[in-house]
Amino acid sequence: MMALYSSENCLDCHRVRFVLAEKGINVEIIHLEQDRAASADLAELNPYSEPPTLVDRDLVLYGTWVVTEYLDERYPHPPLMPVDPVSRSRLRLVMYRIFRDWIDAGKIIETSTGQKRVETARKHLREGVIAANDMFSLTEYLLNDELSLADCALVPLLWRLPAYDIDINAKNAPDAHRYMERMFRRDSFRRSLTEAERLLRESE
Repeated sequence: MMALYSSENCLDCHRVRFVLAEKGINVEIIHLEQDRAASADLAELNPYSEPPTLVDRDLVLYGTWVVTEYLDERYPHPPLMPVDPVSRSRLRLVMYRIFRDWIDAGKIIETSTGQKRVETARKHLREGVIAANDMFSLTEYLLNDELSLADCALVPLLWRLPAYDIDINAKNAPDAHRYMERMFRRDSFRRSLTEAERLLRESE
């Protein structure tokens, strides 16, 4: 069976778990917090000793982009990327900007010990989502007619906004808020959540 070394409250791991749930892939998820021996195993599999790490028979993959694109190609239904190369490249560019502009800020908020740096990242992320509000109304999903890897990258970040002390609501970003509410209700997304991640939005 395919195995995923994951952490219970990890943005990158959540992105992979969302893809797995969306495709209905049968996988053993090994939460490092629950299995002491798993960390030693991971150190032998991945030179960086970090999740998410995917093991598929003799193949070991790490790096969130590498893992998610492999899963989409290995299990093509439902597809999470467009078929034609132009559309795929455009969506990859969207994902690149999501990473540079928003996911990177989220990771700073989670890991930095510098208060000024955290506040700057929090302000950048909040203002960025609000400024992009109109983008969320163009199509049902993120700049695409179907759910894509771009949504799988972004939605786990948006789920964490309350934990980052960032309020995106129906007043300051109505289209983004509607998008979030729609994505958060998606069955595959609900199944991708760990208990620790559910607690980030206790009232949901």
